[in-house]
Amino acid sequence: MNIKRVIGMCFSLLSLSSCFNIPKRRMNNRMLRCGDTVMYSNRENAPINAPVNALENALEGNKEEIVVKYWTISDLYSKLEEDQVELGAFSEDSNKVTVLDRQGYEHVIKILSSDVPALTELFRKKKVRFAVAGNRGGILSGLVNLLFPLSLLTFILYSFRINGMNNNNIGGGGGVFGMQNMQNLNFETKTGVSFADVAGCDESKLELMEVVDFLKYPQNFTDIGAEAPRGVLLEGPPGTGKTLLAKAVAGEAGVGFVSTTGSEFVEVYVGVGASRVRKMFKDAKKNSPCIIFIDEIDAIGKSRSSGGPGTNDERDQTLNQILSEMDGFSGNTGLIVLAATNRAEILDSALLRPGRFDRRVPVGLPDKLGRFEILKVHARGKKLSKEVKLEEIASRTIGFSGASLKNLLNEAAIVSVRNGKNVIDYDSIDYAIDRITVGIQKPIGPNVKKELVAYHEAGHALMAALTPGYDNVTKVTIIPRTNGAGGFTLFTPSEERSESGLYSQKYLKSQLAVALGGRVAEEIVYGQDEITTGASGDLQRVRELARMMITQWGFRNDTDITDFPIAWDSNEPKYGEQSLLSIDTENAIDLEIKKVVKQAYNECKEALTNNRHIMDALVDSLIEHETISGDEFNIILDKYDKK
Repeated sequence: MNIKRVIGMCFSLLSLSSCFNIPKRRMNNRMLRCGDTVMYSNRENAPINAPVNALENALEGNKEEIVVKYWTISDLYSKLEEDQVELGAFSEDSNKVTVLDRQGYEHVIKILSSDVPALTELFRKKKVRFAVAGNRGGILSGLVNLLFPLSLLTFILYSFRINGMNNNNIGGGGGVFGMQNMQNLNFETKTGVSFADVAGCDESKLELMEVVDFLKYPQNFTDIGAEAPRGVLLEGPPGTGKTLLAKAVAGEAGVGFVSTTGSEFVEVYVGVGASRVRKMFKDAKKNSPCIIFIDEIDAIGKSRSSGGPGTNDERDQTLNQILSEMDGFSGNTGLIVLAATNRAEILDSALLRPGRFDRRVPVGLPDKLGRFEILKVHARGKKLSKEVKLEEIASRTIGFSGASLKNLLNEAAIVSVRNGKNVIDYDSIDYAIDRITVGIQKPIGPNVKKELVAYHEAGHALMAALTPGYDNVTKVTIIPRTNGAGGFTLFTPSEERSESGLYSQKYLKSQLAVALGGRVAEEIVYGQDEITTGASGDLQRVRELARMMITQWGFRNDTDITDFPIAWDSNEPKYGEQSLLSIDTENAIDLEIKKVVKQAYNECKEALTNNRHIMDALVDSLIEHETISGDEFNIILDKYDKK
């Protein structure tokens, strides 16, 4: 409903209000009604209530409260020009007008009917409130007559808001109490996005090409008896391009694109969400062929409970309606539902069965080649220094999503402008990577023990270098960051390990030793009594990793917890939950964890003690430069023999 219809309804209600039997106040056989226009005084501090009461008293014939003085028509015009008139009332037969001046005196002026238009115009110009006397009621009654329809209109508009009404909805309509329209339902006839605009997810695009073919050439599949998939679920971490992929499918197929989010269906009123689902599918069918895209579908698609405190009738009804609507179209109708989520494991099984979301397309983090292609897309329009190689940036950004890479180049551009540079160079990109991963640099305070922090970080870096096959050291710094770190050591993970997700027992044990490097370095240099709390985070990670090695991955130390590998649990018991393991098994697991950590600790202490001279050289460089790069780190290592 547009604003013109709302205004029209308002005037209709104003007319309708006159039909209601509102009590009216009689005033000496003459009543006041609201005029066509109510204007307010042009003086902010002008009295309001007093003139109103005085005029009503005058019209009621209460001569004891007010003095009546007679003006000529000329007097009236002159007083109006001088802003001496507060309030006016025309008689029903338009042969006189009663006014109140600023002193509170009443004046009765005889007029002709032809004088009324000019006087009313002058009243409006001078912002004098006026009314027309008749047999309908007083000023207060007129105000009641006005307030009633306004209140009714407010209620109607509130109902529109409850029911998610929006002027931009496709399909229009909805009625006063329709509860059908959605607040954020967008329809695009052309998205303007193609697969060329989406980089880093070639496997996902390959699977979605079938959907494009179904929409572009439905007859080819109908002839052979094939049916288009009703739903496709895009699942993957945030920022991997799921929404962009959905738009690209619509763009490649040349069909309409209806998009919304799961949260738009969630309402406190039971039945509203289901009504919105029906409206969405109805409008989509009118505009077929098209794609319905529901982002963050986990907001309404969570696994339904069987009752109890977690029950949500509104969400369950909304989900049931989606299931019903997806069952309601079959064959090649030109309507396909795409949905995106990063929490596919919590979705209801009924939503994922064949016939609803037939396809599940993973959209994972990009590999090195994918990151390079993404960087090329987002580098368009940005002035990069000739020395900047996108391939090197792609190598350093393992684990970055497409959104993170876009943010990286944008942050680098902002830093370049801040530093007065005309192009984006390596320093700006390096700063942006650190800002995204570990936070903004903080100045080193005068009371910070630079040597202590340097030994801690040197312990991590040196232990990694002394461990064959471990990740390469990219940077070591003792500059504190806004995330709470007093310094950090940055590693470049193996691309092969990251892509496969497969980690050997040897590598995991090396992670334990490297994580303990900072704590062990403090112990070697300063002694047991001077160890600080700086390694608390490292120790937490050591404990978590060691427990997962024993309880989830079936790794064990030299001594056997069992004669065969077994996963004892998927995770630690949550608060209030009882462990399914016996006390003896729990004790055996704890003992095995201690043995694994102790072995890593002994290996780390032996390696750092034997190579103390290299650690001292790294510390000297860190104190002098505060930050050393991976190349500088390797140069220092090459000067000394490793033991």
